[in-house]
Amino acid sequence: MGRKPAKPGKIRLTEVAKLAGVSPITASRFFRNPEAVSAGKRVRVESAAKELGYVPNLAARALASQRTEVIAVLIPSLTNNVFSDVLRGIYDALDGSRYSIQLANTHYSILQEETLLRLFLAQKPAGLIVTGVNQTAESRAILEQVDCPVVQIMEIGPAPVDMMIGFSHFDAANAAISHLLEQGYGQIGFLGARMDPRVQRRLEGYQAAMSKAGLFDPRLIVTTAVPTSVTLGGALFADLLAKAPDIEAVFCVNDDLALGALFECKRRHMSVPQQMAIVGFNDLEFMSSSVPTLTSVRTNRYEMGKNAATMVMEALDGRRPEQPVVDLGYSIIKRQSSTRRI
Repeated sequence: MGRKPAKPGKIRLTEVAKLAGVSPITASRFFRNPEAVSAGKRVRVESAAKELGYVPNLAARALASQRTEVIAVLIPSLTNNVFSDVLRGIYDALDGSRYSIQLANTHYSILQEETLLRLFLAQKPAGLIVTGVNQTAESRAILEQVDCPVVQIMEIGPAPVDMMIGFSHFDAANAAISHLLEQGYGQIGFLGARMDPRVQRRLEGYQAAMSKAGLFDPRLIVTTAVPTSVTLGGALFADLLAKAPDIEAVFCVNDDLALGALFECKRRHMSVPQQMAIVGFNDLEFMSSSVPTLTSVRTNRYEMGKNAATMVMEALDGRRPEQPVVDLGYSIIKRQSSTRRI
């Protein structure tokens, strides 16, 4: 019969080392950095730990090393596909490393983010990945004082706390409007939901492009603080048509709103793009599968997450990037919904 596992925390590391036939130093090295131990010894130590029910004491290791082997990640949503892609990149980058992830949802609240930062930092993380650049003054002060690498993701700005990776939401929106103008559309509406800081920068990009073309009209803007959805996109588009029935195109701050606008066009028997052009933002999978296909701003979300986690790990190894701000850029993926000639 196999040995009955003991309760977690009751087994000592020396017992694991003895059963695995290695020294306590080798066993300790395995739990700190598996790659530093030979494959054969890794298998033996891991097998012994499982048989005995040994669980490493992260708190004790943190006291000894002044940091855990946990990378804390703060994002504003766990259900938004945009952040799902970011998280997939983070998890893939950390797969096989000695680091684990501690994840928290700020629900788009900078005050909740501040609370979570205090909680995480009390646990001495190895690194921090936080969303955006609009932290509270207190959160900013906390991040500037922490003794671990910090990466701000999803956008770029002139003053990173430590490191930063993302793109300019202003420039991306501005480029989307420029595309519509180049196609000959003049009266271009704007649909926005939730209106978090990144969405507000997209609105600013829209306003700048329309103003430069001499076409800015505030009645072409419809926004709400309500969380986004496809259904909301249809409702906002209906509101926009009521305010400005002469519009020729609409720029939506995300793809859910764009799909909702397309559905509303179909309900009204409006031809896309002949009677109404539509452009979304993020380029989620369904944009290339809709009928007609939908133009969108492609953002490199998976690469953003993967590179952010890699930046943390490399910084922990003493290899910081030459440039602290990494601009991943964006692409306008032109499809049927915004092209005059298909």
